[in-house]
Parts: sequence; C-alpha cells; structure tokens
Amino acid sequence: MTEPVEISGADLGAEQQAIRYELATLSFRLVDGPKAVGGVLPWVTAPGAHGELLGCWQAENGTLGRLFVLRGFTGQAELDEERQRARASCAPFGGDAFLTDLALRSYAPFPFVPPVRPGKYGPVYEIRDYHLRPGGLPATVAGWRTALPARHRIDPLTVAMYALDGPDRIIQIWPFASLDERLAIRRDLYADGRWPPPGAPEQILDADSVIALPTAFSPLA
Repeated sequence: MTEPVEISGADLGAEQQAIRYELATLSFRLVDGPKAVGGVLPWVTAPGAHGELLGCWQAENGTLGRLFVLRGFTGQAELDEERQRARASCAPFGGDAFLTDLALRSYAPFPFVPPVRPGKYGPVYEIRDYHLRPGGLPATVAGWRTALPARHRIDPLTVAMYALDGPDRIIQIWPFASLDERLAIRRDLYADGRWPPPGAPEQILDADSVIALPTAFSPLA
C-alpha cells in the first residue's frame, strides 16, 4: 500500500491550491455497464484531452448504474478547456446510446489538503457528498483544519474538496481495505471524540454516501 502524504492543517502553496478537480458521474442501464466502463479510458487519454485521470469507480450501493470519474487539472483554465471538449462532443466519455445521464461538477481542494496521489489504498472507497447551508463552507473548512490531521494518520483521506458551482457542497473520498474496516474506524473515531470536526456537522443540510469499487484501470485502487 502506498504511504499517505502527511496533512498538517497548514495552507499549502499557491500552485497546489490552484489545482482543480472534476468529478464526473456517468449513468447507464445496468446491462450497459461494460460499455460505459470501456469508454472512459479512451476518452480521458484521447488526443486533445486535458487533465489527469485519478480515479474511476463503479457504485455498489444506492442508485446503481453509475460510474464516478475523478480527474485533476493544473488550474481553472485547463479544466474549462476540458469541459468545453465534453460539451462539444456528441459522445462524451465514449458514451453514445448507452449513457443515460452525465453530470460534470468542478471542485477546489481544501487549502491544506495535498494533491491526490494515485496508489493502492482501497479497494473499498466511500464518496461522501454534503450539501451545506448557505455560508456554511468557512466553518466547515475551519473544523476540518483542526480535526483532519489526527484522523488522516489512522484513516488516510483521498481528497476533501468544495464545489465551485451550484449550492455549497463538499465532497470527501475515503479508501478502506473493507467495509468492516470502515465501520470499525468510524466507530472508534466517534467514540474517542476525534471526529466529526468541531462546528462542521451544524453546517450540513443533507448528506449522501456511496460505496464504490475501482475499475481495473483506476489509478486509485
């Protein structure tokens, strides 16, 4: 397993804070799963494509027939170019008749969270989506700054990021060796008072959690 990068809670440099992420959600009929998976890698590595593929996962709970594709970009301009490529395509992510929906959402990392580093951390990933009350982001980031370094040492984070468009939202992605490990870690963290971050739960209006497994070509595995 790749060792996680340390998180101190201190803000990173401007270059790292300029990183942008896109989390694409591809929806498809269950029977078309292999086609949906097969279209991702050719799309993100095609001539003229921008950004770096970081993760590709298939939903294992909740609404099935979904792929989550995480890519990193050096800045907003590169992300915008890639977004335009998708919008101008008749078959983004290689999808033609078999994609039933495609959601492209842009995010910036919390200012103290290092860039995503590919490696073997899973194979079970949890993608948590928090819809915050309006104006709830600053208190959320402040709480995470305080609590995350200690949690990260025993439960390494993949990424925590906030939405750049739409309602105030944060996305957090956590890897686990198994579902049993996830339950045990969360139970111990709550019992010891090391989680949740101070002041952060009060900002959440609603929350969603997806358990997802990496595809064969996912850099985050």
